[in-house]
Amino acid sequence: MVTVSPLDSRSPECWKYALRLPCDPRAARIARVTVRAILSSHGLHEIVDVTELLTSELVTNAYQHTKGPSSVRLVALGGGRLRVFVWDDSAYVPPPFDDPDAAPVPPSPSTDIDHGRGLFLIRQCADRWGCWPVEGGSLGRGGGKLMWFELGGAGAEPRCAAV
Repeated sequence: MVTVSPLDSRSPECWKYALRLPCDPRAARIARVTVRAILSSHGLHEIVDVTELLTSELVTNAYQHTKGPSSVRLVALGGGRLRVFVWDDSAYVPPPFDDPDAAPVPPSPSTDIDHGRGLFLIRQCADRWGCWPVEGGSLGRGGGKLMWFELGGAGAEPRCAAV
């Protein structure tokens, strides 16, 4: 079952939405369509494409590397900034998200492979990114991890043009 819920509608600039996704190959598409609708309705047109791409990458990873559901949370931080969280039930934190001191510019993935570009894209396109382990029972989801990225802000242009 997919649900979208506005979590805080008291402020037009600061809002939250949550999307729960089953372990399903269509989850990334559902996340993209939902992200586009939410950001468009809040007038954040300049970051729709990049947010859609990066959210899709994290949801795809959750589907490919776990056997359980995932969830997406969009949080407007004010000033046009957006943070997107993707939770999954795996405690494994992939590199480079497992090293908070990782180099700011990652090496480009080999052109010979057909996978492994998602986290590279997040590091290249997001203003900030990271991952937090979730202890068992926390958030009512039984553990896992919460990967996130941030975009936007006053006068900020997306770091990835024409995505």
